[in-house]
Amino acid sequence: MASSIPEETTSFVGRKAELDRIEHALASGRLTTLTGTGGVGKTRLAVRAAGRADRAYRDGVHWADLAPLHDDELLLATVSDALGLSDHTLRMPTDVLCEWLADKQLLLVLDSCEHLRPACAHLLGEILTTSPGLTVLATSRQPLAIKGERVIGVEPLPVDGTADALTLFRERAAAAAPRAALDDPATVAAATEICRRLEGIPLAIELAAAGIGRQSAQEIAGRLGTRLDVFADATLRPPRHRTLRTTIGWSHELCTPLERLLWARLAVLRGDFDEDTAIAVCAGGPLTADAVPAALRALVAKSVVSRDGERHRMLDTLREYGRMWLAELGEERAATDRHAACFLRLARRAHAGWTGDDQIHWYHRIAESHADLCAALDHLLAHDTAAAQEMAGRIGFFWCCCGHLPQTRAYAQRALDAGPAAGPHRTRALWVLGICVLLQGDYPAAERIGEECVRAAADDGTDEGLLAAAYLRGLTHLMTGDPEKGLREADRVLRTTGAGTPLESAYRLRCHLITVFALTGLGRLDEAAESAAVLRAACQARDECWALSYADYQLALIALLQDRADAAAAHARSMLAGKRRLRDSFGIALGLDILAAAIAAQGEGAIAARVYGTGQVYWRMVGHPQRGTPELGPLREACERRAREAVGDDAYRRAFERGRSDSAEAGLIQALQSGLLT
Repeated sequence: MASSIPEETTSFVGRKAELDRIEHALASGRLTTLTGTGGVGKTRLAVRAAGRADRAYRDGVHWADLAPLHDDELLLATVSDALGLSDHTLRMPTDVLCEWLADKQLLLVLDSCEHLRPACAHLLGEILTTSPGLTVLATSRQPLAIKGERVIGVEPLPVDGTADALTLFRERAAAAAPRAALDDPATVAAATEICRRLEGIPLAIELAAAGIGRQSAQEIAGRLGTRLDVFADATLRPPRHRTLRTTIGWSHELCTPLERLLWARLAVLRGDFDEDTAIAVCAGGPLTADAVPAALRALVAKSVVSRDGERHRMLDTLREYGRMWLAELGEERAATDRHAACFLRLARRAHAGWTGDDQIHWYHRIAESHADLCAALDHLLAHDTAAAQEMAGRIGFFWCCCGHLPQTRAYAQRALDAGPAAGPHRTRALWVLGICVLLQGDYPAAERIGEECVRAAADDGTDEGLLAAAYLRGLTHLMTGDPEKGLREADRVLRTTGAGTPLESAYRLRCHLITVFALTGLGRLDEAAESAAVLRAACQARDECWALSYADYQLALIALLQDRADAAAAHARSMLAGKRRLRDSFGIALGLDILAAAIAAQGEGAIAARVYGTGQVYWRMVGHPQRGTPELGPLREACERRAREAVGDDAYRRAFERGRSDSAEAGLIQALQSGLLT
């Protein structure tokens, strides 16, 4: 496994003693929780500690950011994503996760657990019990209250007898105003007073330092001092919470009215966002679309929003303050309406762009926007069920490919139950539900839903619906071992529908795939190869990756069946390169199977065994010990016997275990490069 620790985009100051304590706690215990008030630096400390610990864990460090989650429904999926698990089964997701972790040696970091403490405690109780090699580092404003938990309280930076707080102020001030003079005695004294007044709370210090350039350190110290003195006897507790809230309020006052409005409206976004998303979600009334970019730049300059390249992010503590003001303005419903409309438009654009040269972009955009898409879907299910049904249908295939099968099935079913009883959007949602249950191996449900989808598509009379229903039915026949029926289904719909629009051609490509798979399954290899080559060329012309990868898979299988091992290996590697671009674990598992078989047929038994081992890693990532198309089983077994005979059982076993012990990504890279060795 590769590690997934967030990059540090600003300097790290102090905390040596805390880092040493965390290192000791991780080495001697299995659950360590960093606690402390918002803004005290728990996440930054966890990032640095995880980076220091990375090499201590065979299977790496995996980071799960829980701050974007609005409830515990997405907790298991978020943790599974962080660990590289994309379950394709009907089993209980927790059971699959426990099985996946059982032989791993890794560090899992759960960041921002406070709003999900009961759910986090329950999940950790399950996986820590069944996964002896698992260590967890959590951040939370309160302990998780789990047996064996080691709690390390994260205190503010010291302000007396150390330069850490002052160093942080000076570094952030220099970043905000590179030309500002920060070394004269009066400025140093004022900066020291600011750090003391702010009690060493890192977020408060960073917000104050961001004001340098617009105000002097002396002016900031004076204004902060006045505000803190006013609230010195307030009932708000604990005092550090009062200090941070007061500092955030001071930063809020320094913003222009439009910047404050943007701050409030941005609070509805769950994850990272770009400028276009900020405009779509936040523009309205006095905050025009043209005004949003300037206001966003100003919030970045004031450290209210962080920026990394084209992506922006707001800390959860500052998002909470924004939500408070959004409620104060009475704009919560309007903001969530705009948020849902924005992500519905994203779903439409991604769906329309599936076949084009931006397919990879849209695939990753949907994956990266998962928390916001779920929040938008939940909102639409409550307030606009027709739009929810449309959205579930348009993003469902992306989610199926990403491995979010349990969630996709649940959302598609909810949208079907709540939304209109007829129409193209309902047909598409039915199709998504059918694909989802089929990939989970629920064949009876797939048969039933496929028949319903055919009837709905006939009522709609659209080519897209007819092609989608035929693809679902054809794929069901293939998965249940009846390629003849699959071929008839695909041929019928391809004859009776036109080429149509680019959107409809995506569904046509999928039906052509059914034709190729069915011809191969029927042993009509020359016809299958010709159809696959035509399909591959059509996909290349559109720079379409998903169907192209499966065309390569079939060409690899056909070549292997025709004793053309070199051609089979070349097509298998081409397939794997495409599936790697898509981050499609299920497709990679299939591709590794066919590549290992081809390498074995080339006589390279040890290399084949190692690739088979890596394939097992990916099959476990999707929750299956191994599952390919029915016709590959006997061929795989024959090639495996050939590999064993070529190198002997002991050498084969050693190579297989080496592949199985590699990280998934490292093993895949090795498989793609193994052609250099053959």
